[in-house]
Amino acid sequence: MAEQNRDVREVVPMHLVLSDASVLPISAELSFEATDPYTVRVAFSGASATSTWLIGRELIAHGILADATAPAGTGDVRIWRDEDPAYLLMALSGVEGDALLAGPAEPFVDFVAATVALVPFGAEGPRMEDEISRLIVSLLDA
Repeated sequence: MAEQNRDVREVVPMHLVLSDASVLPISAELSFEATDPYTVRVAFSGASATSTWLIGRELIAHGILADATAPAGTGDVRIWRDEDPAYLLMALSGVEGDALLAGPAEPFVDFVAATVALVPFGAEGPRMEDEISRLIVSLLDA
C-alpha cells in the first residue's frame, strides 16, 4: 500500500446507488501523498466514466465515525457509516448532479490508518512549509 514511504494508495470496490435503489459497480482509488497531507484524491471509475474528487483526509476520518443522523461534512461531500456499520456511504454533489456511493468501511479505515502512520494528524503544517515558501516566492517573483 505504501510507495517509497511517501504515498498511500487503496482501491475500494463500491457501488453507485441510483434513484431507483439499483446499484452500479464502481471502484474508488484513494491516493494520499505526504507532500500534500491534507488531501486525499479519490478517482471513482465506472464502466464508462471516471470522476476525480479531492477530499480532506480529516473529513474521511470523521466520516468513518459518523452516522446518518450526523454525517461528516456539510458541503459537496458528506460521509457516514450505514445502518450496517460494515459499510460507508458518501454523498457527492457537483455541477453534474448528485451521487450516493456505498462501499465497505474497512478499506477506508485501513487507508486512514496508513496515512496517519505516514503523517500524523496535527503534523501536516510542517510538511507544507517548504511548499508554501516556494509558492510565496513564485508569487513575489511574478
